[in-house]
Amino acid sequence: MSLIYNERQSFLDLKYRSRTDIIAMILQAAINGATKTRIMYGAYLSYAQVKEYLSFLIEKDLIRYEEGSAVYKLTQKGVQLLRVYEDISDMITVNDQKNSPTSLS
Repeated sequence: MSLIYNERQSFLDLKYRSRTDIIAMILQAAINGATKTRIMYGAYLSYAQVKEYLSFLIEKDLIRYEEGSAVYKLTQKGVQLLRVYEDISDMITVNDQKNSPTSLS
């Protein structure tokens, strides 16, 4: 189970996102290459927010901009971060019954 957001999740699920969650949503939106607008809508961010995050992600070598096609794509480091994020999310998901203790006593 992944914590990456999709269209069916309610607005309330997005209300208190961490910086890490937002970065993961950006990386997910750009996994196959995406324009700034596509990332903005995919991660539910304003134009100003997406500009700031993309600048940060480029600086950290998690995403790259391809001039000719005007799309952003994940670097190998970005793909690795997204995988780790999803693995951690899977481990700590509250709805995961197989990892929950059967008794607290």
